[in-house]
Amino acid sequence: MIGEPRIGDVIGELLRDTLAVATGVGPRPLVGGRLPRPVIEIIERDDGLVNGAPAAHYLDGPEHWQPYDHRAVDRARGATLDVGVGAGRIALLLQERGVPVTGLDTSAGALDVCRRRGVRDLVHGTVDAHVADGRRYDTFLLLGNNLGLIEGRERAPGFLAALAALARPGAQVIAHGTDPYGTRDPVHTGYHERNRRRGRLGGQLRLRLRYRELGTPWFDYLVCSPEELASLVHDSPWRLTDVDDRDVPYYLATLRLRGR
Repeated sequence: MIGEPRIGDVIGELLRDTLAVATGVGPRPLVGGRLPRPVIEIIERDDGLVNGAPAAHYLDGPEHWQPYDHRAVDRARGATLDVGVGAGRIALLLQERGVPVTGLDTSAGALDVCRRRGVRDLVHGTVDAHVADGRRYDTFLLLGNNLGLIEGRERAPGFLAALAALARPGAQVIAHGTDPYGTRDPVHTGYHERNRRRGRLGGQLRLRLRYRELGTPWFDYLVCSPEELASLVHDSPWRLTDVDDRDVPYYLATLRLRGR
C-alpha cells in the first residue's frame, strides 16, 4: 500500500540517528539487524524530483568545512544568532572562540542534539517568534545554504523585518547562498521556467524532507542569484554590502542594517 509520510520532526530524528551512528551511543538504524545504516536525508521537490544526501555532514568539524564556512565564521562579531543551528557545528566553534552565540531552530530534536554536543544557548522557534523574547544581536548567520529561509518574494519582507527587530544598531547578516542558474541540466532549467510561468523566482523551490516514515509539510526554500537577493533586500531594513563569490556557484552575502 502506498501512503503519505507521517508528519513529524524529520531533522530532529535524522540528526539523533546520525549522532548515534557517529558515537555508537543510543539506538540507531541497522542493516540486517547488525551493522549501522548510513542516515540519508531525502529531499523531494514538487515536480517529482527526489534527491538523497548523507546526513553525516551536519556533524562535520571545521577540518571538513568548505572555505566559505570558515570565511563566514571569521566575520562573526558580538552577540551572534545562528539561524537554523542544526546539529550545532557552527555554534560549537564560535563558543570555542569565546563568541557569545545563540542557536535558533524550529526542530526540538535538533536542539536536543545540540545540547548533547555541548551548545549552551539555544532557542526553539522562528525568528518572528524570537522577537518577543527581547534579545538583540550584532550578527546573524544563515549558513548551510540557509539564505533559503527567505523563501521568496512573499516571505522576504517579513523575514528581513524580523531580523531587523532582533538587531542592534550596525548589525550584520552573513548568509550562504547558491546561484542556481549556471546549470544546463534540463531537469533544473525546466523547473526554473515552470516557476517563472507561475510568477515565482526561478530557484524558488517547493520541497519536503523525508526520513524513514516521517515527512515535513511542503515548504518554500529559495535558491537565488546575488542579483535577485539585491532586489529582495532593496526595500527592507537591510542593504546588501558585499557578495563573496570566490567559490562559485556558492557565495556569501553580507547585509548591513540601515541607519536608524
